[in-house]
Amino acid sequence: MSSPASASSAEVAGDPAPEVAGDPSPEVSRDPSSGDDELARLRAEVATLRAELGARTRRGDRGRAVRRTIAAVLAAVAAFALVTSVVGLWAARTTLTTDRWVATVAPLPQDPAVSAAVAQYATTELFKVVDVEQRLRAVLPEQAAFVAGPLTGQIRDQVRKIVTDVLRSDRFQVLWVELNQRVHQRMLAVLNGTSDVVIARNDRIELDLLPLINQALRELSAELPTLFGKQLTLPDLSSGAIPENLRERVQEELGVTLPANFAQFTVYDSGKLWAAQQAVATAKRDLALFAGATIALLIAAFLVSPGRRRTAVQLGMWLVVAAVAVTAILRAVRREIIAQVPAGTYRDGVDAAMTSIFGLLRERGVQIIVIGTLLALLAYLVGPGRFPVWLRDRLARATRVTARGVRSGSRVLAAHAPGWIAAHLDPLRIAGVVVAVILALILSSWTSLLIILGLLIAYEAAVTLLAHRRPALRQA
Repeated sequence: MSSPASASSAEVAGDPAPEVAGDPSPEVSRDPSSGDDELARLRAEVATLRAELGARTRRGDRGRAVRRTIAAVLAAVAAFALVTSVVGLWAARTTLTTDRWVATVAPLPQDPAVSAAVAQYATTELFKVVDVEQRLRAVLPEQAAFVAGPLTGQIRDQVRKIVTDVLRSDRFQVLWVELNQRVHQRMLAVLNGTSDVVIARNDRIELDLLPLINQALRELSAELPTLFGKQLTLPDLSSGAIPENLRERVQEELGVTLPANFAQFTVYDSGKLWAAQQAVATAKRDLALFAGATIALLIAAFLVSPGRRRTAVQLGMWLVVAAVAVTAILRAVRREIIAQVPAGTYRDGVDAAMTSIFGLLRERGVQIIVIGTLLALLAYLVGPGRFPVWLRDRLARATRVTARGVRSGSRVLAAHAPGWIAAHLDPLRIAGVVVAVILALILSSWTSLLIILGLLIAYEAAVTLLAHRRPALRQA
C-alpha cells in the first residue's frame, strides 16, 4: 500500500494522473469541420466588405465625376455671365451717366473721320436753306452766269473746310461738351419718363447741330462777307451758353425760314423710344441681380468642385473663350449698324465714332483675356503635373543660384565700391548733373522738374556718403 507521500512524489515526477472515466480530453472532442466553416465564414465576410468598399469607391468616383461635371458647367456659365456683366456695367455707366457719356464723346470732333462726316452733314443742311447758286446768279452779270455752278462747288468746299476748322477748334470743344451734356440729360429724362420739356415727336429724339452751324456762319461771314450781302451778327457760343432763341436769330440773319428738322441729327427714331425706355427700366432692375448671380455661380462652382485647382484652370480658359465670343458678337452687331449707313464719308464717320466710344469696352475685353490666361496658367503651374513640377524645380534652383550670386556681388560691392566711388567722385557728380539736365529738357513739366531735382539731390548725397565710407572701412 503506497503512502500519500509517494503519490505526491509520483505527480511531481511527472507521471500522468489517472484519467477519470467519462471525462474525454478536448483534443478528442473537437470537430475537424468547425475550423473550415469558420474560415469560410471569415472569407465570406471579407468578400462582402470588399464588395461594399468597391461599391462605395465606385459611388464616390461617380459622385466626384458628377461634381466635376457640375463644377465645369458652373465655371463656363459663370465665365460668360461675368463677361456679359462687364458689358452691361459698361453700357449702363456709359449711356446712363451724363458725366461718363460726355467724357466718352468729347474727343469725337478731333477725329478726322468724324469731323469730316459732321462737316459734310452741316454743309449739306446749310446749302439746303441758303440757295448759294441763285445768290451768285443774282449778283453776276448775265454773260458770266455760267460760272455760278462751279463757284457754288468751290464755295461748298470752302464752307466744309470752315465747318471742319470750327469742329476741331478749342473754342468749339466747350460748346460741344455743353451741347452733349444738355442732350444727354434730356434723353435720360425721356427714357426715365420724367421729361416735361423735351418733345419726343413720333418717338424721336434729335441732336440739334444748329449751334455748330451758327459758329460756322460767323466764320463764313468774316471770310466771305459778300456771300450774304451783309455782315452777319450772330451770337458767339464759344463760352458754351446757347440762347433759347438761337433758331429765330439765325433765320433773321439769313432771311430764310428754317425747316422744323433743320440740322437735327436723329438719336432715336420712330417705334424705338418705347423699347429703349423698357430696356433702361429692365437694366436698372436686373443688372445688380445679374451681377449678384454671377458671383453666386463663381462661389458655387468652387464649392461643388472636388478639385478647385482644376476648376480655376477651367474658369480661366472659359473667361478667354467668353471674352472672344462676346467680342465677336459685338463686332457683328457693329458691322450691321455700320452697313445701314450710306457708304462714304458718313459711314467712315460712324465707324470712327463707334471705335472711339467702344474703346473702353475693348480695353475691358483685353483685360479679361489677360486675366483668364494668367488664372489658367497659374492654376496649372501650381498643380502636380510633370511639367509644372519640373518648372518649379528649375525656378527654385535658379532662385538659389541668383541669391548666391547677389550675396557674393553685394559683398564685393561693399568691399570695393566705396573706394572706387571715392576715386571717381567728381566724374560721378558731374554725370549725375548731366543726366538730370537731359531729363529736365525732355520732361518739361513742373512736376517732372521737382522729381528730377529730388532724385539728383538723393544721388549726390548717396555718392558722397559712400565715398566717405572708405576710411572707415580701412580702419575696420
